[in-house]
Amino acid sequence: MRISVFGIGYVGAVSAACLARDGHTVLAVDTSQQKVETINAGRSPIVEAGLGPLIEQAVAGGRLRATTDGVQALRDSQLSFVCVGTPSLANGNLDLTQVVRVCEVIGRGLAGKPDFHAVVVRSTMLPGSLAGVVAPVLEGCSGKKAGRDFGTALYPEFLREGSAIRDYDQAGTVILGVDDERTLALVREAIAKAPGREIVVGTATAEMIKYANNAWHATKIVFANEIGALCKALGLDGHRVMDALCADTRLNVSAAYLRPGFAFGGSCLPKDLRALLHRARSLDVRCPMIASLLPSNEEQVRRAFEMVQAAGNRRVGLIGLAFKSGTDDLRESPAVELAERLFGKGYDIRIFDRDVNLARLTGANLAFIQARIPHLARLLSDDLHAVAAHGDTLVLVHGQFGEGLALPALRADQILIDLARLADVQRPAGGRYEGICW
Repeated sequence: MRISVFGIGYVGAVSAACLARDGHTVLAVDTSQQKVETINAGRSPIVEAGLGPLIEQAVAGGRLRATTDGVQALRDSQLSFVCVGTPSLANGNLDLTQVVRVCEVIGRGLAGKPDFHAVVVRSTMLPGSLAGVVAPVLEGCSGKKAGRDFGTALYPEFLREGSAIRDYDQAGTVILGVDDERTLALVREAIAKAPGREIVVGTATAEMIKYANNAWHATKIVFANEIGALCKALGLDGHRVMDALCADTRLNVSAAYLRPGFAFGGSCLPKDLRALLHRARSLDVRCPMIASLLPSNEEQVRRAFEMVQAAGNRRVGLIGLAFKSGTDDLRESPAVELAERLFGKGYDIRIFDRDVNLARLTGANLAFIQARIPHLARLLSDDLHAVAAHGDTLVLVHGQFGEGLALPALRADQILIDLARLADVQRPAGGRYEGICW
């Protein structure tokens, strides 16, 4: 293909060199004459392992050259990558000035080009930026319509400085935010040799995936450092602890627990977090991230309560009371906390939990109900259909279905608030549906 790459920084230089290596003819575009001359001399404009030889070979083979003429580069190519910077403003927001300027140039090029062209953004932008900023600028400067006369897409980069070429060649996933099939076909042709599992989503979702990735990386680093600081204060080797943690790929380093939904609870996580933080405070070790976990967890209960409030109904059917499905353990259950808030605010609630049966409860669970929530115990029912019929608002705390148990169809005036992410085939017909994180 003939590809133009706008912006010869880390992402642009690596992308241009790798695309040229893979057999495409690439025009690298930048406003810096020095960068253009450096590329055309067969040298890398940045320090990055392995990039110099790639650029040298691509230039020598006639597959890569650089220019300051963005309009002509656009017209001489089938697809354009936008790889300019999106730095922070003083208030923390993104500065999209460079993206807008490049899109103005691309738009002018599109105005005089009869063929369909794809504009693929690799720059990191907040969700909604491609639809709300990029596409309008392109349309305004070209007089053409996105999705009809030209395509837009987001292809977020996950390149680390110092290992960018290896990351390009060994990508775990390839995220493509595309809204039309012609653009998707062009992008796939351009990156046909890129490895990794392809995930095609909407453009705003692709923009958010990039931020979720970076927030997760930052979370892991801070968590490891806080555990390491506490380990050192205890005379322990933080690396030994984290090596053992990472060895568990079933629960620790896996998709386990990384499903948006309701708050955590139970007899272990809240108790152990409090104990760990108490020990850290006794050693004068500050762990602000770990200390934020319980307050953040409480925010999820608040969100669920506010969703019930926003529904505007006083009769509520609560499905699930234990801290998770498949157990009768009520200790520190976020469902109990939600029920307490609803009851305290005067909501007329009924509760169903297939695993919480007063007649069968013994030991700690029975003592908990008798001592802490006897008023809620009176609201428990073993009839799912009766609870579902009672609530103008139904709140599904956790999925308890299968084995002949299913939610009945909803009345037109009912709303189901899902905190557990029911599978599509389990969602009842009728009524309204709303998820806590989707």
